[in-house]
Amino acid sequence: MMHRIAFALFLAFVCRAGDLEGIKAEPNLEKRSDRALEYAGREISEARQAYSAGDLNKTRQALEEVRSAVELSYDSLQATGKNPRRSPKHFKRAEMQIREMLRRLRGIEDEFSIEDRAMVQRIEQRLQEIHDELLSGIMTKKK
Repeated sequence: MMHRIAFALFLAFVCRAGDLEGIKAEPNLEKRSDRALEYAGREISEARQAYSAGDLNKTRQALEEVRSAVELSYDSLQATGKNPRRSPKHFKRAEMQIREMLRRLRGIEDEFSIEDRAMVQRIEQRLQEIHDELLSGIMTKKK
């Protein structure tokens, strides 16, 4: 009984921590995608705070986590094997959340110095590519 309680607490801690390894362990691909996007949103806030505090390494790490989380989300949706046009729910949700992240990143970019903006622009570019692929999948009819 104690082992079960300890395991449940450990699992709750891992899930609350929300690191990408914990998210990758989620067996439901659509939930994994949602959790990865939530994590990415938190990391954008983390990047903004770290930059405000003058910690460029932490800022860079947080931005890389954003990229990794969005890629995990996209890969998870692709792995479902579902057609985004026929089952758009999770694909559209991801597209909308990534669009919001892009808006937030552009706001952060404005706060960064000219020398530091490249690190944000790289992440923005990758998120824009994924956003466009999601949108294309939802809107394009396969021949």
